Amino acid sequence: MNAAIVTCLLLTLNGALAQKVFPESFRFGTAGASYQIEGGYNEGGRGPSIWDTFSHIPGNIQNDSNGDIASDSYHKYKEDVAILKDLGVQIYRFSISWSRIFTDGTPNTYNQAGVDYYLSLIDELRANNIEPVVTLYHWDLPQHMEDLGGWLNPQIADYFGDYARVVYKNLGPFVKYWVTINEPGTTCTLGYGQGVHAPGKSLIGDGIYTCAYNNLRAHAKAYRIYDEEFKAEQGGKVTINSAVSNFYPKDSESLLDLEAVERTYEFNAGLYANAVFKGNWPQVVIDRVANRSRLEGYSFSRLPEFTQEEIDYINGTYDFFALNIYTSAFAEYADDSPITTPSIWLDQGTITSGDPSWPTSASSWLTSDPPGVRYLLNYLNKKYNPGEFIITENGWSTLPGELDDQSRIEYLSGYLSNILDAILDDGINVTGYTLWSLLDNFEWAEGYTQRFGIVQVDFESPERTRTYKASAEWYKRVVAARAIVD
Repeated sequence: MNAAIVTCLLLTLNGALAQKVFPESFRFGTAGASYQIEGGYNEGGRGPSIWDTFSHIPGNIQNDSNGDIASDSYHKYKEDVAILKDLGVQIYRFSISWSRIFTDGTPNTYNQAGVDYYLSLIDELRANNIEPVVTLYHWDLPQHMEDLGGWLNPQIADYFGDYARVVYKNLGPFVKYWVTINEPGTTCTLGYGQGVHAPGKSLIGDGIYTCAYNNLRAHAKAYRIYDEEFKAEQGGKVTINSAVSNFYPKDSESLLDLEAVERTYEFNAGLYANAVFKGNWPQVVIDRVANRSRLEGYSFSRLPEFTQEEIDYINGTYDFFALNIYTSAFAEYADDSPITTPSIWLDQGTITSGDPSWPTSASSWLTSDPPGVRYLLNYLNKKYNPGEFIITENGWSTLPGELDDQSRIEYLSGYLSNILDAILDDGINVTGYTLWSLLDNFEWAEGYTQRFGIVQVDFESPERTRTYKASAEWYKRVVAARAIVD
């Protein structure tokens, strides 16, 4: 091969590599959530939430930890925004504490101090050219709402609508991206099904479905209020957030396992996404829950039935797809189990498992499978055609004190690389990415034993000192280069 040909090949290769950058329209960011980072649990007029109640009951949280102080972002938000500016990110996702706005969740307990806090945070972000992506609800339900039945009470949709309206009115002029409800599937499964998250209810056969029904109605209420009352003037976008794992067939040549993949998806993410993006529950969920309910002796399905009016009201309540993606799993067909105590897992009737070759994080449920995010984006794009995706959570947990977090860098690098391939090679319109998470924080039932932050927080220090981990320095270089770097 002569020198001219070698030079031509090298120029071609270098040109291809140079093009492997994120589009200018793509925005990098990080994320956090109110109860996990704010602290100030009894300051500024904030009322108690279900996580205040749940975390103060001994035995519910690892080491009996709580979010009373957490990362103390309520007092240190300016320092946190300075970190965001130094990282160079363009967007920051955070959530509103409902009980900071309405002390007990109802409009007659409106709290101006809570509104002022979030206005100050948004002002600080905007002063540093960082766009807020705001979640209305990230699991910290006002305790009074739970006393009224929480997500099992159909009237919660109206309460949530009143709350959303006040937030839109006060913060909406400065916010262009809204997420109504974060991961309703986690709330319903862990909070109302397995009882390991607040409010700690174990209703695995019916509570999950009732919770899902009311979450979807509440989301639709908040979406319609924005669409009808605020969108023309404020020009923002609204959606619900979906936590979606990627599923592979256990046996790629088995038609039954291929069917199990679809069924597993529909009983998990589809339970919350299908009504929003296509109308009604997934048909396989309707059919299987109705059939098992009949065999269990019920005269009705344990899955609430949407009226046609509700179907029409919920259908299409999205302006983009907000995706939380952490991991993958295999799905395997299983014969239907005998009729025993009702359970969503028996309704689903599949077996899921991980690949032992995938790296596992400090959180045993989280394994690393970077190609899964590209596969999933293509699947969701084909299934729902949402027009736009924002990755609103993606991250990796390590143990406390791990500053040289190379496993997190490897994980994030792999996922971002596959997201980039989905954008450039598959034509998927992914416009943003908010890494989970900016700070070490209160990790729900795991307390402070798991650390997702790219910035360490010293929870033993009254100052809650922040320290960059290796991943923060790495992410800063990625954001500056708009490309995957070493």
